[in-house]
Amino acid sequence: MQTQTDPQQRIRTFLEMVKFSHTIFALPFALMAALLAANGIPSLWKIFWIVIAMAGARTGAMGANRLLDAKLDARNPRTKDRALPAGLIETQHALGLTLASYLVFIFAAAMLNSFCLHLAPYIIMILTAYSLAKRYTKYTHYILGFCLGLAPVGAWIAITGSLAFTPLVLGFAVGCWVSGFDLLYSLQDIDFDQTEGLHSIPVTIGIEATLTLARKLHLGMLGALFLVYLFSASLGWFFLLALLIVAALLHYEHELLSPTDLTKIDTAFFTVNGYISITIFVIAALDVFTG
Repeated sequence: MQTQTDPQQRIRTFLEMVKFSHTIFALPFALMAALLAANGIPSLWKIFWIVIAMAGARTGAMGANRLLDAKLDARNPRTKDRALPAGLIETQHALGLTLASYLVFIFAAAMLNSFCLHLAPYIIMILTAYSLAKRYTKYTHYILGFCLGLAPVGAWIAITGSLAFTPLVLGFAVGCWVSGFDLLYSLQDIDFDQTEGLHSIPVTIGIEATLTLARKLHLGMLGALFLVYLFSASLGWFFLLALLIVAALLHYEHELLSPTDLTKIDTAFFTVNGYISITIFVIAALDVFTG
């Protein structure tokens, strides 16, 4: 007989499987793009469906990732306790969640505009293909950056029904940022990837060079965000302050790690980057609302 808390525990297990909390990385940038596209506050209807589309796309992508990587996760000491390899969630249930999430994404795209709907199948293919990339190319980190960089581009299209320079630069900034911190995160699996014959930049160039490359990518993020400031009439001095704060947070993130000490990767990955995305959105929103 199931206890009253069983359904709650099952929901928590599903949310942990797809790392729902990591939505905090891309969603603030999508909302920022929506504010800039509307040059103010978009309709709540648009915001609602942008959030639903983001949640659906990301949950579907993570579900596909967990399904496609289940056997690898079972062999990796770091990931063997995840829901699928540990048997906490059955494969058919994870597949059902993945397909349902992608359907939600398509429906949300349709509710936004026809351009979003036409792009939705291609987005799903790109998001799903990411999970297979490390079997064939070391540039998986850049592919992940591209996937998350689509978030602000998609939000802009959701508001305006068209594309422009600003969301592309903002998407590039997100891509640099995500690729950089994914390089750092992947350092945990460098030995496993070598053993399994998986491709990654850390496997190819080593730990120290990977740390240097991640710094360069994060400098690229700051440069792209400055371009967004230059080309957006909605952003002002508050956003420049945000860039200084983000630069300090990125510096702190890199100071947490060294070639001989990677023990603080979790802090560098989730905590610091969560602060970065929230800081950018909140201060950009202040600029838009007070400009």
